[in-house]
Parts: sequence; C-alpha cells; structure tokens
Amino acid sequence: MRVAAALRLAEEQLAEADVDTPRIDAALLVAHVLGVSRTQVLLERDREVPEELDTLVQRRAEREPLAYVLGEWGFRRLTLKTDRRALVPRPETEVVVERALAAIDGLEAPRVLDVGVGSGAIALAIADEHRGARVTGVDTSRAARELARENAIRLGLDVELRLAGVEAAAGAEGWDLVVANPPYIPGAMLVDLQPELRWEPTQALVDSGLHEQLARRARTRTLVLEVGDGQAAYVAETLASLGYAEIEITRDLAGTERVVEGRR
Repeated sequence: MRVAAALRLAEEQLAEADVDTPRIDAALLVAHVLGVSRTQVLLERDREVPEELDTLVQRRAEREPLAYVLGEWGFRRLTLKTDRRALVPRPETEVVVERALAAIDGLEAPRVLDVGVGSGAIALAIADEHRGARVTGVDTSRAARELARENAIRLGLDVELRLAGVEAAAGAEGWDLVVANPPYIPGAMLVDLQPELRWEPTQALVDSGLHEQLARRARTRTLVLEVGDGQAAYVAETLASLGYAEIEITRDLAGTERVVEGRR
C-alpha cells in the first residue's frame, strides 16, 4: 500500500476507535515506519509503506498511548525512550522543568532531587539545560529506574539514579531543589478518564498523599510540585501551613494551575 492510501485507512481505523486526533496519529505512525518526519510524509505519497504499519495502527486503535506505540516521545529538547515502565512524558510537565530551572538559576552547581523519576523526563531535562546541576533521580519502581537509566545513557547525560522514595528528600545533606510530579488522580476517577491511562503504571497515577509527604519531609531550599486540576490552591495552603514562603502557582499552556512551588 502506498502512503496516500495508508494515511486514509489508518485515519479511518483510528477515528472508528474514538482516538482524539486520528489524522495526526496516522501521520505520525506512517512517518515512524518510513523513518521520516511527519512533515516529510506528504512528500512521500507514492512510496510503499511497510506492513509493520498494520500492527502499530492496531495497537493505537486499542488505545495504547501513541508514545508507547512509537517507542519514543519528545520532551523539551530531548527525545526519550517510552514504554509501559513509566508514565508518558506530558507537555504540562515541561512547565515543571521551567519552574525548576528558574529556581536554580544563578547557582553554579545546585543539588537537585527528582522524586518519582519515571522515564527520567524531569531529571534529564534539568541536567540537559543546567549543565552544572548535580541531579539525582529516585523511584520506588525498579523498572522505571531502569528506563530512566537507559534514557540517560542514550542522551549522554550524567544523572545519579537510585531506588528510593520520599525518604530521599529528607536526606541530612539537604538539597537546593526537590522537584516531583507525584501521582495526583483520585482513584475513584481513574475509570472515568481516557482509555489510554489503563496502559500506564497505576502507582504513578493514583493519588497517595505524596504532595504533603514531600512538603513535610523535604530538606530543601525550593520545592516544585506538579498538581492535578483543581488541586493547586489546596497544595499551596499545605505548603504555607508547613512554613514555606514565596509560594507561587504557575499555569500550564492550557491555562490550568499546574505547578506549585515554595521556598524554605
């Protein structure tokens, strides 16, 4: 099958499966199997498409996240390996990195801890954009830590990776910055959200009170947290009650209050 026909068929299949962006996803899948960019696909309309496309379209039609189907995903300046070991890196989390970098701007060699490192998106982006930062990433999932390690090696970025949780933020040595994207979806809401979420690790999605645990235990100059829709005010109040100052709330590109930060 040639590109033009493959694009039409893939879009139809994805639309029937209620995928939100069938045309874009179809173009990205075709581009992936051809080894070209999405913009180049339109220049390849008469090229034969490998049979591999059928399998990838079927996976996406089953609502497996596009990032898992492609096996990689862009995050700020990086391209990260992605699979079911960790959450898909999301655009809203790029704002977390932006605020984290602002918090350590001007520090020559800040000590940074990313709690719940997952694929390594936050930790690696900070290491990439602040080359003096000494970045540590921790996760309670051995599988996620290994994915982060694979990404660090692929990208040639020096990030220390440990198997640990919130307790790492309470280390006696202290940190200049503790940053995290803790699980924040109420468990009861999970079944009502988009089907793609069932492919992602539940322990990284369902709220388990980590925002408050981190705020209480972190020995840090600055704490930067991603929060869910409608949670920013509560998390900000929690930080204030625990003695944090200069508390700020930042919106993501969609206008949602997404990041809460405070300083000791």
